Amino acid sequence: MAGELFATNTRPVAPPVSGGGKLTLFLLALVIVVIAEAIGNVSIPVGAGKIVLLPLLWALLLGGALGLMSPRLPGPLRLSGALQNAAGAYLQPALLIFIAKLGLLVGGSLPKILASGWALAFQEFGHFFGTMVFGLPVALLLGIKREAIGATFSVGREPSLAIIGERYGMDSPEGRGVLAEYLTGTVFGAVFIALLAGLITSLGIFNPLALAMGAGVGSGSMMAAASGAIAAQQTPEVAKDVATFAAASNLVTTTIGTYFTLFLSLPFTIWAYGKLEPILGRNRPDAARPAAADPQAPAHQPAHGEVRIGLGETVLAWILIGAYGLIGNWLTYGIVPDASVVAGMAIIIGTVLAGWGLYLLLGRRLPAVLWVSIIGMALTYPGTPYAAEIAALTGKLNFLALATPILTFAGLSVAKDVPAFRRLGWRIVVVSFMANAGTFLGAALIAQFFMHPPLG
Repeated sequence: MAGELFATNTRPVAPPVSGGGKLTLFLLALVIVVIAEAIGNVSIPVGAGKIVLLPLLWALLLGGALGLMSPRLPGPLRLSGALQNAAGAYLQPALLIFIAKLGLLVGGSLPKILASGWALAFQEFGHFFGTMVFGLPVALLLGIKREAIGATFSVGREPSLAIIGERYGMDSPEGRGVLAEYLTGTVFGAVFIALLAGLITSLGIFNPLALAMGAGVGSGSMMAAASGAIAAQQTPEVAKDVATFAAASNLVTTTIGTYFTLFLSLPFTIWAYGKLEPILGRNRPDAARPAAADPQAPAHQPAHGEVRIGLGETVLAWILIGAYGLIGNWLTYGIVPDASVVAGMAIIIGTVLAGWGLYLLLGRRLPAVLWVSIIGMALTYPGTPYAAEIAALTGKLNFLALATPILTFAGLSVAKDVPAFRRLGWRIVVVSFMANAGTFLGAALIAQFFMHPPLG
């Protein structure tokens, strides 16, 4: 979720969470990570293909289930709204650990990325227009009116909320549409994109690197879920390439996404709506809109507030999340956390600290993910002193083990959004799924075209 990497000023500030509450949150996260990694990978045949359920998906589902059942659980297991807000806040530290690992992977593979030629550049058009191409016709056929614009011009993360909110207001049909896309992505996005990516991968019709570029949708958790599902069906060497290309694509999408959606995707979606609505939406009354149209309903406000975390707490969170990654690497991939593995994790955390320091030093003008990625790539770029040694140490940590904590905190934070999500109606949820599928498949199709014949 791209917005997870940006500080936002549009959210209300949530009440502070006590130290004991945060300790409870991290203990629950630890238990979920251990259970998810112990379950491991589960393959389910689906016709000619298969769906691979990864530990990161178990973590998301377990966290979400804990939040939903919280009112009926004993006190120590109860996940209050404040703790769910805190879990959402800790997504950023978890994501930056994952991004640092991907940056370290990308650095050593930059020559291979550059060899992809136009594939990496042009596949971004699939990301930004695929949401509209796949989602808008379905929205109109289902009788949705101008909500379709907000729901299909992007994948609907926080920058998209800001764009629509400034232009139309969040009480508008367009505002309800982008909120529906936002909530659908928050609650179901990672699960949906992982299942879709795994199924498409199993069919064997796409170059896995084209699918990897499709996974870079501009959302850290969705990229982790999709690239993990793709990588799980590859050899270890190809799996590393999948992570590399997904990270490169996601970095491009994250850095230029706001400008692209503002100046290209949104105007084009508005134009397409004007052309297609009289054809596909004819004789479909406004009553087909979701029930959230009631202006008195509070559904237009996300049910969460921003929890602010101090620098000391953030550093401690990075250390704990790194430890969770070591546990997952051990349980699922059999890598005992000896001195060299711990040193590799220390390099990853050090990369995050350096990137975060630059982010603060330069006034937060560019997202932290950019600086963390750049430093990670620089450390392992061929020709950098000790690049091979750094790559060897950090290479002992599987990137999927670092994705599980991300989805754990995402799962622990989603229950707070479910009431508002339910009020938005099933039609626009279907449209949101189509938009998410569109951004993935659109980019993969374009990348596949430019990568044919496949890279060696």
